[in-house]
Amino acid sequence: MTTDQVITAEQSLTRAQRRRILRRALTRSLASTIFLVALYCLAPMDKLQGVPLWVSLSAGLAILVVVILLQVRRITRSRYPGLQAVEALAVTAPLFLLLFASAYLVLAQADPANFSTPQLNRTDTLYFTLTVFSTVGFGDITAISQTARVVVMIQMVLDLVVLGLGVQVYRGAVNVGRQRSGTVTTEQPQENPTSGQTGGSAP
Repeated sequence: MTTDQVITAEQSLTRAQRRRILRRALTRSLASTIFLVALYCLAPMDKLQGVPLWVSLSAGLAILVVVILLQVRRITRSRYPGLQAVEALAVTAPLFLLLFASAYLVLAQADPANFSTPQLNRTDTLYFTLTVFSTVGFGDITAISQTARVVVMIQMVLDLVVLGLGVQVYRGAVNVGRQRSGTVTTEQPQENPTSGQTGGSAP
């Protein structure tokens, strides 16, 4: 498909069709978030107690990197890369947060002394993860042990990476996707071939 064909196809979309495409993207984004939260609520975390935390956390981060790379590929090949980027954020951001919430839950189950509040449940650890991510820090739940504090510090560092580098990667993928589909055009002012002046008219 040529550039002119892509532009013509986009311009031929009615307002209702654009709303329908946007609605589908938002629905898929919401469905992805709900699925990940449901998976976090139903996953048997107690079976991870025999696995070293660093092994499970490293495996989770590796899965996150693979998901990001796959999302970047989907964005660059999508007909609507901007909407695909929104869906990508709806997958990677909850996955990142739920990954650390799971790590905190495993720590709390292994030893209640890891945190200031004993017997943390899934809601508590997700709440704690969000407070760290948003840098609010209410102080009602704090990391006590050295292991818990190291995990919190890792999340703090990766928070900056997700907010900064991650968004930039998706933005770059959107630009690549638009250039690939031919939807990015540079509008230059018409130059009068007779006078050589931009936007001018012959006297």
